[in-house]
Amino acid sequence: MTQENLLAENPKSTVNASHQKKVHVIAFDLPYPPDYGGATDIYHKVRSLHELGMEVILHIFLYRGKKPAAELESITSETHYYFRKTWVNPFWGKQPYVVSTRKSKKLLERLLQDNHPILFEGLHTTAYLTHPQLANRNKVVRAHNVEHHYYRALGDAELRTWKKQFFYLEAKRLERYEKVLTHANAIAAISPMETNYFQKTYGKTHYIPAFHSNGDVVSKTGKGEYVLYHGNLGIPENDRAARYLAEYVFPKLSIPCIIAGSKPSSALQDAVNQSNNILLEANLSAEKIFQRVQDAHVNVLVTFQSTGIKLKLLNSLYRGRFIVANTPMVDETQLESLCFIGDSPNFIAQQIDHLLNQDFTEKDIEARKSLLSQTFNNHHNAQLLSDLLQ
Repeated sequence: MTQENLLAENPKSTVNASHQKKVHVIAFDLPYPPDYGGATDIYHKVRSLHELGMEVILHIFLYRGKKPAAELESITSETHYYFRKTWVNPFWGKQPYVVSTRKSKKLLERLLQDNHPILFEGLHTTAYLTHPQLANRNKVVRAHNVEHHYYRALGDAELRTWKKQFFYLEAKRLERYEKVLTHANAIAAISPMETNYFQKTYGKTHYIPAFHSNGDVVSKTGKGEYVLYHGNLGIPENDRAARYLAEYVFPKLSIPCIIAGSKPSSALQDAVNQSNNILLEANLSAEKIFQRVQDAHVNVLVTFQSTGIKLKLLNSLYRGRFIVANTPMVDETQLESLCFIGDSPNFIAQQIDHLLNQDFTEKDIEARKSLLSQTFNNHHNAQLLSDLLQ
């Protein structure tokens, strides 16, 4: 018996006599713990659909040594796991590697057992979107990014030659493959920028903002004692942003600066070691990261690719004080008015210096509450998604 079959032996399953609406959700990765943007969106989306009364049949592709999470059982009616075929040569084949490694005959069999709608999380999970036996099903694709733009930007940020070549190749494959979206009944885009792109290209696109872990704004008033950048530093784009700040921005400041995140590169560590006012905090827990965000005086958020929406931006708005960001971080997010914008090292540093003598006030908090509650309300957005899935 294969590992996949062993996992499938005892899926969590409950029978609900009320015959609530059911939906299949295919996740490209384990969404628990929700410790990065994609996992956060999927986990809180499933949780919010469950709170609406929908029964979620969750299908998850496992890799990187991850194991089934019992915590998901309280928000799903069934959970099924499949091993991603990561041993495949990433440079081989016409289909994108992120798609070809997420195929499972067992998954297809389960999808064919009923007529429930299917939510595909990202292009990654769409291997069966065009399957003829699913032609009459209601199929919605959650667009987390314009993937070929995202992978091309990863290639631009990557330092290792072989991986840079892979990202560029994958971007080309994803751009060709993206046409499978013509087989979706609807596309649920995660940001206004993605919505505009997919609507122009394929139509049938709806803006469903990112799902997140925050309930109310819990930012502290007053002042903090340091500046913070945080992110998963193992992602080339985040590593690039952290190095940019460590080399060109933070050395211009007198206040202590912290870079927090997992898997920092040696190049980033070398950059940090060149300045006495920069501290690198690696591999902190999510709770510790959130504490750092809340206690900072300024959260600095920089990106060089304006794709999707950065969950670190939402988390900082709900939990932190002042935010200084560059244009790609906030462009077309509807959150520009809540941030101070800087697009050069000197101007970013000037914006931070300008804020150091200011208190973060209740008025600032109320402005955030007003805007965030309108757009990033999980319950409301789950209802919008539920309507697409009917």
